[in-house]
Amino acid sequence: MNNEINRLKELLETYIAGALPLEGADGSRTLFEAMRYTLDAPGKRVRPILLLLACKAVNGNENEALPYACAIEFIHNYSLIHDDLPAMDNDDMRRGKLTNHKVFGEAIAILAGDGLLSAAFELMHRDYIEYINDNEALQRRLFAGAIITEGCGCYGMVAGQTADIEAEGNPVNAELLDYIHRNKTAALIRSAVTAGAYLGGANVSSVRAFTKYGENLGLAFQITDDIIDFGSEQGKASYPSIHGLGVSCLRLEELTDKAISALNSVENANENYIEILKDMAIELAKRVV
Repeated sequence: MNNEINRLKELLETYIAGALPLEGADGSRTLFEAMRYTLDAPGKRVRPILLLLACKAVNGNENEALPYACAIEFIHNYSLIHDDLPAMDNDDMRRGKLTNHKVFGEAIAILAGDGLLSAAFELMHRDYIEYINDNEALQRRLFAGAIITEGCGCYGMVAGQTADIEAEGNPVNAELLDYIHRNKTAALIRSAVTAGAYLGGANVSSVRAFTKYGENLGLAFQITDDIIDFGSEQGKASYPSIHGLGVSCLRLEELTDKAISALNSVENANENYIEILKDMAIELAKRVV
């Protein structure tokens, strides 16, 4: 598993490195420097790797999926920059480095996030144009782009972040917490997996299976973070703070099992990559051990 994930990560890193200019004109040099600062911080690249693995799991072409994998990593990093701002989570450190606004100031950090979000859609739209005369290939790309857009927008990640902010200092029930988790975290993970399935040419029933995998994996991912952070984030609503640590661990196990089981419904699958996706679900859950 690790060898193939490392290979895909190296492929992705090379693509990301070439997706932004090393330096811009005088008016944009600082912007690109700030964008690259956050992108270059050490990270596991979970979301784009999931996209590539889902594509490979239905025998798709990894190189054709790279623009979308890169786009979803751009979107994720834009969200991190904005989340760290004083008006949001007000964090000073991220991945062992000073947060973007601590280095470049709040205004440039906001623009760096905006730049990464815009660059994500530029990547996908340029790829659409490449296949404008190939209806089948273009359709797969449009479905992938649409699901990524939905996952990061006002029906996904942004909605979850808004609900999370409005919940601060107020009582949070289980229903609201579930809404926050499904949108703030799970939506982009689900979108990554589903987009990879579309790009690989999965049929409708297989796309549903990947979507179910991504949804359960995304919720498990957030509950894992909640368990890890339990006790260190005073006053913040989390799965353990509402349900208790024991129930949270059981829910994590249940979601992981559901994610794994969903992949059994994928048709015409490359079993090697299906197993890697299953192993990823297990490994991500093991972070609490």
